[in-house]
Amino acid sequence: MSTPSVSTLLADLRNGCPGAPDQLFARIYDELRRLAHVVRDGQAPATLNTTALVHEAYMHLHSSEGLQVESKKHFFRLAARAMRQVIAREVRHRCAQKRGGDAEVVAFREGLLGRDVPLADLLSIENALDALEQMHDRQARVVECRFYAGLTISETAAALDVSTATVKRDWRAARAWLLTRLKEGTGGR
Repeated sequence: MSTPSVSTLLADLRNGCPGAPDQLFARIYDELRRLAHVVRDGQAPATLNTTALVHEAYMHLHSSEGLQVESKKHFFRLAARAMRQVIAREVRHRCAQKRGGDAEVVAFREGLLGRDVPLADLLSIENALDALEQMHDRQARVVECRFYAGLTISETAAALDVSTATVKRDWRAARAWLLTRLKEGTGGR
């Protein structure tokens, strides 16, 4: 018996077939680990390893009621978002425990901030991204794809079904807005 395609498993998931979520997870586990590795690369707290991030994100997605996945690209966008939420939850938990003491320093890719950032500042980034999402949802999705999922400009354009020029514009605008928001929140440090 051949292994069902991801498209077939996504259709089974939409139709509420028992076992579809677990079969889908098993089928795309390696791809989720690659995505989690990109997401974790210099961003996630050290206590949250790649495997834990994949499993936590899966549990987050699996427990979502009425999850409607349109395509494989859509699923990975949802997975990147779930990983962002898992990281934010972990950071909130760690910051609540530490109250800022012994905060780890985390290096960000893509020059979003252009410097190393203490772990506690990840919460500020998450809050700023939430605010951006309220004003410009697509720009927030671009940040998730580029920053959290590590997608290229063209991959982000395909995932969001927009042009590469739109992604470039949104990426520039979102980074500028986030940097301004973060500087305001830190007193310009």
